Amino acid sequence: MSQHYDTLETRGADERSRALAQALPAQIAHAKANAPFFADWLKDIDPAAVTSRAALAKLPVLRKSTLGEVQKKNPPMGGLIAIPLQKARHIFMSPGPIFEIDTDEPDYFRGARAMYAGGFRAGDVVYNTFSYHLTPAGMMMESALRALGCPVVPGGVGNTELQLDAIAAIRPTGYVGTPSFLKILLEKGQELGKDTGSIVKAFVGGEALPPSLRQMFRDRGISCLQSYGTADLGTIAYESPALEGMIVDEGVVVEIVRPGTGDPVPDVEVGEVVVTTFNRAYPLIRFGTGDMSAVLAGPSPCGRTNMRIKGWMGRADQRTKVRGMFVDPVQVADIARQHPGLGRLRLVIDWVDQADTMTLQAETASGSPDLAKALEATIRNVCKVGGKVAFVAPGSLPNDGKVVDDIRKYT
Repeated sequence: MSQHYDTLETRGADERSRALAQALPAQIAHAKANAPFFADWLKDIDPAAVTSRAALAKLPVLRKSTLGEVQKKNPPMGGLIAIPLQKARHIFMSPGPIFEIDTDEPDYFRGARAMYAGGFRAGDVVYNTFSYHLTPAGMMMESALRALGCPVVPGGVGNTELQLDAIAAIRPTGYVGTPSFLKILLEKGQELGKDTGSIVKAFVGGEALPPSLRQMFRDRGISCLQSYGTADLGTIAYESPALEGMIVDEGVVVEIVRPGTGDPVPDVEVGEVVVTTFNRAYPLIRFGTGDMSAVLAGPSPCGRTNMRIKGWMGRADQRTKVRGMFVDPVQVADIARQHPGLGRLRLVIDWVDQADTMTLQAETASGSPDLAKALEATIRNVCKVGGKVAFVAPGSLPNDGKVVDDIRKYT
């Protein structure tokens, strides 16, 4: 059985450049003709002239904040999609709120290639613990697994003991979800005497995978690889067994640019990840992810020849990801509006005992258990992920404009 998904992965540089020269003008023309937003956004751009990465770099960068703004002005999709909304299969909602779609196209989010690199094959029964509620993560993974011919158990999140019962009974060979939840399942299963030994491969995302946690899985006989993607774009890049960076997916163009600009940086220099997708239904062009990464020199030792990046290296702004969900300053402001008696707020993200933690530091002279409980409920409602509350004295938080403070250090 081939170690590569298809021959696109092993193309030479000249063949890939020729394909790009044909695909870019066609996609830009399609977006302008069928998506009202892009007809205006790219009104001065001649699609026929955009035949290279250098020409693409001259187009404006589309920020995630702009998606939310145009969708709010012209709900639900802001003229961003190139099909009638009635032809979508699902409409998803991510924090912001920002809305995304999928269609009936097989492997719409292009995850099958990444999962194939991770060792998933037709017939593998896979336990999917990404959320199926409003956000697209669960469906993103399921569509990829179905394209590979893998039966899927839609576990979703939470209900740990019930999930362990299902794993023991169904005996899936694969796990898909966040690495921290896999750790919880393995440790809780051992504590309760529930058999999780059928799981021998894992494909994770949504949060960091530190070397120590990957080694813990390896010690339990589980091969674990990860990918990098977003709800808007689908898969951007993915690991292979070589474990030397992440290989850019064949369905996107990735640029690394200087944050706050659209100017590509030299290879190996850290910058913001900007992505152009060839998705016909949702044709995002030069989409600024806000994520930081850098290009790795040369092809992967696994034989895949596309560009490699180092993977996720933090955020170009204060927006960050916690347990698979983005949190950002807008959400902290929303919490403040709902609790007007508080002073400054700072949401501190840390990594404790191999898991993400989130603590809202809140200035107040009159903190109480009832207020803490109310704040925790608001955090979960606004951020879609739980967090604790720590009251601090008025005026004690720095006056530095930082409201989301990611202090995670991985070992």
